Amino acid sequence: MKLVIAAIKPFKLEEVRNALTEIGVRGMMVSEIRGFGSQSGHTEIYRGAEYAVNFVPKMRLELVVPDAIVEQVVETVAAQSRTGKIGDGKIFVLDVENALRVRTGETDDDAL
Repeated sequence: MKLVIAAIKPFKLEEVRNALTEIGVRGMMVSEIRGFGSQSGHTEIYRGAEYAVNFVPKMRLELVVPDAIVEQVVETVAAQSRTGKIGDGKIFVLDVENALRVRTGETDDDAL
């Protein structure tokens, strides 16, 4: 099993979720986050005053998926979240040692 963590632009969340559902992903965790990378923030003007936005809003997706579909999941998230502009996000893949579904006691792939 793998843990796929993706940071994407907020307006791309529904497109990514719909595409992942189509390939058989049954669940994910989503968090609102703020951060910076290559774009390292930007400036905005509000009521005539210019101010720096050092942390850009993003959505963090966390999915635990079987090894068999991890490449498809990464490709789907990348394709659906890509705008071609700076700040499209990042995807990380980590190993997961085990999983447990609390309600039923199922473990590992059965718990997904």
